[in-house]
Amino acid sequence: MSALAYLGDAVYEMQIRLHYLLPPRTAKQYHQLVVNQVRAEQQANLLEKLDLTESESDLVRRGRNAAGSTPRKVSPHIYQKATGLEALIGYLYLTNPDRLDQIFIQLISYIDANDNST
Repeated sequence: MSALAYLGDAVYEMQIRLHYLLPPRTAKQYHQLVVNQVRAEQQANLLEKLDLTESESDLVRRGRNAAGSTPRKVSPHIYQKATGLEALIGYLYLTNPDRLDQIFIQLISYIDANDNST
């Protein structure tokens, strides 16, 4: 599970970076926009907004349970939820790219609806 979360973290960040690519911004602006979305707190929040299947929810649960040591500035509960989302993304990246696209449509839709900086 930790390998799936590791992969999912990279895929998630890449998708967020691609999302904010246009309109052109300064490097500092890009960085701040992306950091706001890849924080564990935001990932945990976004996880709550997703419409997941039963098997996807089970995978998230197993990903949460596999979360390693918690960073000092994040509660264990938040960190576990973020790790669960990353595990799901990593799994779908490897097994079901079409479903991953659907998940990212949900995520980006929620981000855009709540983002005043785009």
